[in-house]
Amino acid sequence: MARYPEIVTVHQHFERPQVRDIAATVRDELSRISFDDQIRTGDRIAITAGSRGITNIQTILRTAVDFCKECGGVPWIVPSMGSHGGATAEGQEKVLAGLDLTEESLGCSIESDMETVLLDTTADGIPIYFDKRASESDHVLVCGRVKLHTGFAGAYQSGLMKMLLNGLGNHRGAKTYHRAAVSIPFDRIIETACPMILKKVPIRAGLAVVENAYGETAGIHGVQCNDFQRRQQELLCESRRLMAKLPLEQIDILLIDKIGKSISGTGMDTNIVGRKLQDHAPGPEETPAVRTIAIRGVRGGNGNGIGLAEFCTSRAVAQTDWEATRINGLTAMHVAATMIPVECPNDREMLDRALQTIGLRKVEDAKLVWIKNTKELDTIVCSTACLGELQNAPGVTPQSDRRPLRFDAEGNLPDDE
Repeated sequence: MARYPEIVTVHQHFERPQVRDIAATVRDELSRISFDDQIRTGDRIAITAGSRGITNIQTILRTAVDFCKECGGVPWIVPSMGSHGGATAEGQEKVLAGLDLTEESLGCSIESDMETVLLDTTADGIPIYFDKRASESDHVLVCGRVKLHTGFAGAYQSGLMKMLLNGLGNHRGAKTYHRAAVSIPFDRIIETACPMILKKVPIRAGLAVVENAYGETAGIHGVQCNDFQRRQQELLCESRRLMAKLPLEQIDILLIDKIGKSISGTGMDTNIVGRKLQDHAPGPEETPAVRTIAIRGVRGGNGNGIGLAEFCTSRAVAQTDWEATRINGLTAMHVAATMIPVECPNDREMLDRALQTIGLRKVEDAKLVWIKNTKELDTIVCSTACLGELQNAPGVTPQSDRRPLRFDAEGNLPDDE
């Protein structure tokens, strides 16, 4: 295909609240909820660490570790990430190391073990599994980011409550809850299972993180264990309000540089691309309505979510750890998200094929949006066909003149466009 739509760079402005002093805020919040009053000399304190790329997570966890030590406790880190890292203890420790979360950087031991205990069974017959070592600690401090989940809808989604289940349940628990969610609403699973966990395990408090549209720390909130459900719902509303969005209602082709677990649970945030309810089409009332998604690359090996796209490059396939990806997809009961899209040798051929899906519209008139990933949306590239709609979009400013798409000798787009 000889012709391509012209493009412009567009900047989006989002609300930007920020926590200026991360360490001081963590200390203030833990003191505010009187977490220090519960710790006795020698108490072992399990502090959760998930696999997501939470901004400032090293400072947040290191400060929590130091706070516990100053109170006389013996803190340690429990990897809390379900099936991630290939569902092995070594793999999960490696995931943390990739986030620069090590024993040296955090100042305490990391005890990675996939063994679980059976705490109880819900009225719906769902067994409740929990990390064995954490269950034997004197205290558990749950740290996690509150945000919209990429698969579950409802009042809770991602955050402290889900960390109790899928994170601290390790691979066995995560697999069980995802299977149960096929027939039982996730909100019901949370509302029946979490009170049992809180009763059987010494969950003492939580640190809930909310990020703004720029991926910056917008809030750190200490939460008492008896207030997890209420605060989770309140903070989810706050997170929804602050999250980034694509500024269009309809997109012909969404070109994404990278997907990966450090970006989103499904590699690309389904809340951003409008594919939370259906894999290859927008669900009712989901926006933007994206016709075709094309993936240029995979970050971090786990390519879960690649199957939501229609096209991908051969290098994206080569960058994917398919064993880890398929374990993740099976655990999450979302096998389709691990399937390989139409594979193309380079960006040019991928775009040529994608442009064949836009119907009778001229190629020059295609609504093309090109993003780095679904976490970085302040600067995006759009085709000129999008400019009419963008003129009235709040907080959107074109930043460059029209220009053609540029391919190198191998047929690939530049990474710094």
